Amino acid sequence: MKQLQVDGLGTVSRVGLGTWQFGSTEWGYGAGYAQEESARIVRRALELGVRLFDTAEIYGWGRSERILARALGDQRDSVVVASKIFPIAPFPPIVRRRARASAERLRLRTIPLYQIHQPNPLVRDSMIMPGFRDLLDDNVIAAVGVSNYSLSRWRAADAALGRPVVSNQVQFSLAHPGPLADLVPFAEAEDRIVIAYSPLAQGLLGGKYGPDNRPGGVRSMNPLFGAENLRRVSPLLETLRDVARHHDVRPAQIALAWLLAHPRVVIIPGASSVEQLESNVEAADIELAAHEVAELTAAAAAFTPRSSLRTLLDSAGARVKRVFGG
Repeated sequence: MKQLQVDGLGTVSRVGLGTWQFGSTEWGYGAGYAQEESARIVRRALELGVRLFDTAEIYGWGRSERILARALGDQRDSVVVASKIFPIAPFPPIVRRRARASAERLRLRTIPLYQIHQPNPLVRDSMIMPGFRDLLDDNVIAAVGVSNYSLSRWRAADAALGRPVVSNQVQFSLAHPGPLADLVPFAEAEDRIVIAYSPLAQGLLGGKYGPDNRPGGVRSMNPLFGAENLRRVSPLLETLRDVARHHDVRPAQIALAWLLAHPRVVIIPGASSVEQLESNVEAADIELAAHEVAELTAAAAAFTPRSSLRTLLDSAGARVKRVFGG
């Protein structure tokens, strides 16, 4: 497993495990997944050298943290567990209290990486970060990260903390290549990391879905899976398939390998099974040629998904037609 050294965190595996689906009903995996399969996935991840496990207080309203803690067992203190605070009234006393609550659910004395889940549009980081400084000083957390932050707000958080904010967790994939423009270069220049969530765009980049085969469940709410966007993404998927055939691997693995071709990027795909986890981890061993990275980057830039508002309006119109005819 490829590793990175990150100040405040130590060694971090380039492939981590996202645990949003642990205990969250919207994925539809059921109680059996939470009680049994999730533990098998975590144990296998440890065997494969995965050392980054990402969760959040809002995932299953704390259930994800508890499930992850049980699954990690006595190895909790030997890996990088990352959790997140959802920034409702993120003032220092509340930040301190909720971090300690997450640490208790995770059965950790110190949370290795504690992140702000979303930028709060009304509360500046100068008001939020004193609470994080207190947590660092009290050894409740080891390092601070942010999530879904622009570069300017990442810099503002840095200044407000008075210490490096070591990571920014953002939506980043061939379907959402925006971080390439500014966040990735900043991370490389400053020895920070960009943590890519939804690195397969909720399965879009696996090539399984198309205009005539749309997913259900939580994915059905994602505008990328609208019929028009599934048509628009076809050239990108064809490029993925071409590169995958050359390496004799799956398109999804190439999509992950493309992210890992950027040296300060870490990925945290979820996994619905041990087999999917193993496939994700294997992506770290794929070495893409420079021209392949360039071809994939160009195909990502050429993909212009229809806006979510337009997609939602079209979807609503289609439902009206089904109900009333026309």
